[in-house]
Amino acid sequence: MAKKNALFSLLAVIALWLAWLIAYYSVKNDYVLPSFWDACAQMGRLLADASFWRAFGNTLLRTLWAFLGSLVPGIVMAVGAHLVKGLRAFFAPIVSVLRTLPTMAVILMLLLWTSPSVTPVIVSALVLFPAVYAAALAALDEVGEEYGDAVRAFRVPLLRRIGTMYLPLAAPAFLKQAGGIFSLGLKVVISGEVLANTYRSLGGMMQEAKLYLQMPRLMALTLLVLLLGFALEGVCRLAYRLIVRWRA
Repeated sequence: MAKKNALFSLLAVIALWLAWLIAYYSVKNDYVLPSFWDACAQMGRLLADASFWRAFGNTLLRTLWAFLGSLVPGIVMAVGAHLVKGLRAFFAPIVSVLRTLPTMAVILMLLLWTSPSVTPVIVSALVLFPAVYAAALAALDEVGEEYGDAVRAFRVPLLRRIGTMYLPLAAPAFLKQAGGIFSLGLKVVISGEVLANTYRSLGGMMQEAKLYLQMPRLMALTLLVLLLGFALEGVCRLAYRLIVRWRA
């Protein structure tokens, strides 16, 4: 099954590559869509440039801070909502509001209150929080349905239930979703960096490439971000499989 999925994934990548080639030769305008080979050449130049790696590190660090900033309150609130049904109803409108907030408007407001380096972190944390909360709550509910009767029968103390049963047992199911959440955080952070023109960041480099009409460079940065997102999701999937195998 894994080999079959890998084959279909490879076919999808080839189809996207062919679509790019067809679109490029149909348009024949490097300012609209650069060629695949020019983008690859720019990727090589970027990977050899120390300033790219500084920007890469700054953006990745902001993404990590945003993820942690949404992870802690998301899990705490999910545990509370799982244990107390009233809290679940109380948190529902708050999560809905955060889920529907217009990202661009929030970025523009935060730029008035904070710096261009902090704004992408806050915006990304606000965007990621509903996803973290929903994933954690679903994982906890699954554990509760499976082991709820045993906990009630043996009268396990609340803190012990949370620390030694609910969180460890819910971790694999949550980790399965964590890669997509982290990848989403990366996209939101870069969007915030583009709009804020954050110095020494991948988003700032994209904004600079757009201003100077360096389309191959812009496309190369986009491809590198895509590869980074795929790598992050792959690491989380691998961690999930290792945990499941260890538990088995």
